[in-house]
Amino acid sequence: MSDRAPREPPWFDVGADSVQLLRDGAEAYPAMLGAIAAAEREVLLEMYWISADACGQRFRDALAERARAGVTVRVIYDSLGSLGTSARWWQPLVDAGGEVREYHALFPLQRIHLDHIELRDHRKLLVVDGAIAVTGGINIGMQWVPIDEGGDGWRDDAVATRGPCAAELRSLFYETWHRMRGERPRDVPPFPRRRTRPVWVLANYRLRRRSIRREYLVRIAKATRTVDIANPYFVPDSGVRRALFDAVGRGVRVRVIVPVRGDVPIVQFAVEALFDQLLRHGVEVYAHPPPVLHAKTAIVDEEFATIGSYNLDQRSLRKNLEVNLAVEDAAFARHVRAWFDHDIARAERIDLSSWRQRGAARRGVEWFAFACRRFL
Repeated sequence: MSDRAPREPPWFDVGADSVQLLRDGAEAYPAMLGAIAAAEREVLLEMYWISADACGQRFRDALAERARAGVTVRVIYDSLGSLGTSARWWQPLVDAGGEVREYHALFPLQRIHLDHIELRDHRKLLVVDGAIAVTGGINIGMQWVPIDEGGDGWRDDAVATRGPCAAELRSLFYETWHRMRGERPRDVPPFPRRRTRPVWVLANYRLRRRSIRREYLVRIAKATRTVDIANPYFVPDSGVRRALFDAVGRGVRVRVIVPVRGDVPIVQFAVEALFDQLLRHGVEVYAHPPPVLHAKTAIVDEEFATIGSYNLDQRSLRKNLEVNLAVEDAAFARHVRAWFDHDIARAERIDLSSWRQRGAARRGVEWFAFACRRFL
């Protein structure tokens, strides 16, 4: 990873908060590492996938440096998402005074709870001093490092926030930390069940009014002009599909961008199984070329945007801890939409008549993958 100073993406003041779109690891990693280096009191990291590679090591070492300086450092990592990252790999951070928790451990056998195996922590969340936070679709690994720096250059989105919303994300972290028998500081308020500002946190754990799926449905139902969605594992349930089709029926332009080749082949086939239905109902579908598209972003009417970890699939709906940031602001939504248009310009629009010419064997694989969608 390069030490060169990156271009600073613009900040948008929205109510009492400020928000910043971070595209790819090229922008997100310097912002995250810079925030960690500036930490004075506390660093919280909750991450589905942390690789034991050069990128992961850089983050671990940055966390260890802050821990040695007396900063409270706490990490939650998912056992399945970070499968190749052992407890021993974290030892330099632990030796420095940091605390590390493994979410729903897969090894050793005596630690496994069978009812936990499919329940994963899919969040990607960094909170520093309760004042600045970063969340989105970007994990920590060489997959997100730019190609010219030796990585795979995956296309992804994250969002940074400063202000009260960062404190909300801190409360969300500590809800999980406390359930894992970690200490909850006395100054951490409960995560609020209602939103009171134009920047707010969406999640999916006992939070009906903050539900990510619910917000998608509400926003799609209210759309009058455009609905734009980028999602790598786009296998929405029938309720979301109906909302999209109803929006098209009202004259709303609905565009969905997915990877031309995803990182999980069977999920890619499940995504493609829906192309025929989506196209018949007037949804525009675009296939993004390599590197892998991994962003989970939506923009509605250039007035609302949400960026986070939530995939429109059964696993995010029923089995994963997820987090999205929602922003109700025209200037920020237009900014995110402009970059969405940039990705669309690189993608290939799927044509219904051409798509129907694919072979029977491929259709069969798609059908099988879609039938298994609850288990993917």
